[in-house]
Amino acid sequence: MLTNYDSYKIEIKNENFFTSDGRICPRTAVISFYDSKGEEIGSELFGVMDVNEIYKMIEEGKSIILDNLYINDFSLLSYRKYYGLDKKASVIINNLSAKNAFFESSIATDFSHAIFGQGDISFEGSHFAKGKSLFNGCNFGNGNVNFSNILFRCGDIDFSGSIFGDGDFIFKNSIIRDGIKNFQDIRFGNGEINFSNTEFNNGELLFINTHFGNGQFSFKVARITGSKVDFHYASFGDCDVSFERTEFGNSKVDFRAVDFGSGRINFNRSIFGNGDVTFEGASCRSDKIQFKRVEMGTGNKNFSLLEMEKTEINFEKTNFGNGDLIFNNSKIKNLYLRSCNLNHYVDLRVCQAEILDLSDSIIRDIIDLEPYEFKVDIDIINLTGIRLLGKIYIDWYKNKCPEKIMAQKDTTTRQKAEQFRILKENFNGTGKYSFEDKAYVCFRKLESIADLKESVEKDKWSILWNYPAYAFKWLVFDKIGLYATSPSRVLISVVLIWILFGIIYYLIQLSGLGMTMSSVDNADKLTPFVQSFYHSAITFFTIGYGDVYPQGLSRLISGLEGFIGVFMMSYFTVAFVRKVLR
Repeated sequence: MLTNYDSYKIEIKNENFFTSDGRICPRTAVISFYDSKGEEIGSELFGVMDVNEIYKMIEEGKSIILDNLYINDFSLLSYRKYYGLDKKASVIINNLSAKNAFFESSIATDFSHAIFGQGDISFEGSHFAKGKSLFNGCNFGNGNVNFSNILFRCGDIDFSGSIFGDGDFIFKNSIIRDGIKNFQDIRFGNGEINFSNTEFNNGELLFINTHFGNGQFSFKVARITGSKVDFHYASFGDCDVSFERTEFGNSKVDFRAVDFGSGRINFNRSIFGNGDVTFEGASCRSDKIQFKRVEMGTGNKNFSLLEMEKTEINFEKTNFGNGDLIFNNSKIKNLYLRSCNLNHYVDLRVCQAEILDLSDSIIRDIIDLEPYEFKVDIDIINLTGIRLLGKIYIDWYKNKCPEKIMAQKDTTTRQKAEQFRILKENFNGTGKYSFEDKAYVCFRKLESIADLKESVEKDKWSILWNYPAYAFKWLVFDKIGLYATSPSRVLISVVLIWILFGIIYYLIQLSGLGMTMSSVDNADKLTPFVQSFYHSAITFFTIGYGDVYPQGLSRLISGLEGFIGVFMMSYFTVAFVRKVLR
């Protein structure tokens, strides 16, 4: 049956209509379909059955076969009035089949509070051409329920409060025009629930407090134009849930406090338009939720207060568009934001996570990791390859930065060094200069180790010169002055070197290989031990009074000490000025 028509016209003829199963209807409905220009694009023939005849069949407990029929103004509310029943009294309908039927009503086609008993129920291929469609409060029993390939020209449909037993509920490939689609408070049994490739168009789509059993739930390639998509307080059992390639349009999408159960959860390649998206307080017992290659538009994305301690959430290559992204106070096993576009403020102050992976992402605004009201407990943070165009608010101590980076098992020493370099530049931009120094030291240490490893891997013989070169860097740049970040350490090193050379001069004199001599007849009567330290001081600081001079091996040692003294004083000046200027 055509679905792309703009209007239709019905002509009732007093001619027999023969159904495919051998039934005979005394009248035939000829329904012609027209496009938006008023041109006919097709026609269909249907048998005509009077609703009073259907009511009589229901009252007698007969099977209700409406396949290929035109039904006008069917309403169980009218049935109840006719038989003097309460407005919400249950009505038993046996063996209902309404395949390729054509329903229209001035108000609503009403199946509300029906009990369909056991067995399959099918409305496959039918059209609800005029009026609302009401299935609220129904009990569909055990069996498959098929609403696939249906056209609801009035988008106001209501399944709220219905109960489904074990069996499949198939709603795929259907078209629902603008209106409120109400699936609230439904209780599904075990079986497949399939809304794939359904067009919901504009209007509210409500699954509030709906409970899905064990089986599969599919919203794959479903399309929603806009307004509101609301699943809050819904719950899933041991049920695979798929929203893969779903288009949510410019809708406000609400998954607050949803229990996603223990099945696989898939939002891969789904598209969210310009509307807020919230998963606040959602929980999950599954090991993985996938959001790979998702596209999001303008609007805030709220993933705060998640209870997913055993769940890995993967947003790889997701474009979060404009709007804040919030994971505040969430409990997550692993959170992957690899190769993402993070254009706005991102709150990653999760209270619990084993891994936070931001590798290869582009950060254009603020990433907030600094603890405020609660402890941010993340075991491993991966910043490999990020392009930091914005800022990361992070505390070296509270966030345990070195521990988080060094705990990475899948990154090389070079990659760890690069992450510390990124943090160093970030701390400089945020004015946290003491943290900058610590990140810079870690960067230089790991960079030296990486250089050594890579050189040795290329040429094993290079250990003959690379290891001595590394040892020199380790001693001079690292241990003596922490890469010019600690003037106090340089000053302590100056004192220790002075003392060391003083001892060396004294030992040389005791060995008879050299000595320090006074050119003024030792007017102060210095002992050889004291004179050795005095000579060390005037040599190290290049004072050069000339009252004490070296002989023998002490001459060579004095030249070496003079060079070291000039170097160390320059080293101290650089470290001191670096601190003062900042």
